[in-house]
Amino acid sequence: MVERKSYIDRLLPFVDKPVIKVITGIRRSGKSTLLKQIVQVLENRKVSPEQIILINMELMEFDHLRNYREFYDYIKEKQSKSKDKCYVLVDEIQEVSEWEKAINSLLAEQKCDIFITGSNAKLLSSELATLLSGRYVEFKIYPLVFSEFLQFRKEKQPQIAIQDEFLLFLKYGGFPGVHHIELEDAIIRQYLQAIYHSVLLKDVIVRNSIRDAAMLDNISKYLIDNSGKITSAKGISDYMKSQKRKVSVDTVLNYIRFSCDAMLFEKVERYDVAGKRLLETHEKYYISDIGLRFATLGFTPQSISSQLENIIYLELKFRNFEVTIGKIGDLEIDFIATKGNEKYYFQVCTQLTDQKVIEREYRSLEMVPDSFPKYVLSLDQGFETNTSGIKWMNIIDFLLDKSSTPG
Repeated sequence: MVERKSYIDRLLPFVDKPVIKVITGIRRSGKSTLLKQIVQVLENRKVSPEQIILINMELMEFDHLRNYREFYDYIKEKQSKSKDKCYVLVDEIQEVSEWEKAINSLLAEQKCDIFITGSNAKLLSSELATLLSGRYVEFKIYPLVFSEFLQFRKEKQPQIAIQDEFLLFLKYGGFPGVHHIELEDAIIRQYLQAIYHSVLLKDVIVRNSIRDAAMLDNISKYLIDNSGKITSAKGISDYMKSQKRKVSVDTVLNYIRFSCDAMLFEKVERYDVAGKRLLETHEKYYISDIGLRFATLGFTPQSISSQLENIIYLELKFRNFEVTIGKIGDLEIDFIATKGNEKYYFQVCTQLTDQKVIEREYRSLEMVPDSFPKYVLSLDQGFETNTSGIKWMNIIDFLLDKSSTPG
């Protein structure tokens, strides 16, 4: 089992603190494994087995705990077997009806440290403040980034070629389960399609009582195909109309929101660098894992540019940055990454093929009036330029070099 050290390190300062640790993420992103790794940390700290209560609500073993009262009673019974503080770790807590009643009570009793996971963002993000009365801290986890992908691959194949592995990552993405099956296109695509349809059905269609599942699927595939492009609900509505499928702008907005709640996509807002304010229109959407493109649309060389941008976005989120799209005058900056007093600017492209492309990619960064670090990232090898203090890096090197943006 490959340790997801970055997430463990963020969680450790909150162990034994009187807050609920909430771990969210799309289905199959590795939340269950992370809970098991937290158990290992506790065991290494000499916590006895009687003090650890691990519940996976996806297992039939715990099917009888779907009511909050039965769930609470089960934990209290387990708790009674230990005189010391207990550690309660619950996977997929949303499967317990009115779960917040039990969790809030357990926290108030101050006899256990609580960790919970959930797949649905609407349930476990936008409503958390109300459900848990502010007594929680949220950790959002993503499928594997490239450095983690390599760790998984090295477990099975110690000698690997980084460039070849990056091509696999570009196609298959970062769902950890990919590494437990044979790496063949047909097999991997079938596995990724199962994840996509599971999220669409369980976390979008069923949860939001959607009647037109086919339209939802069409809108999701449109967002996947247009990942990283400025997108509007009206534009999607007009496109569907051109395909002889009528859908209102309000329905498109709702379907996009439901899909973001299920963590299929992330909406990224635009920031006016000169005006120093967030803009309310022309946002972009990125896929939570680039393997979902392969699952739904296949892999084509024409999509590489948007996939590279998507990879960098997910890497920055993995490094715990807040990410926006930059606007300066009529030009765009792919990403502005901020964390506390840190700020970084990024342009991402496939290759800097000629002077015209170089000028296009550097121009917007040259216009930024502050002195925070600025990067142009591409797949070029050995490209040398340091125009106006703007640093170039190879994309793969950037993904493997955490010192470029600590986090």
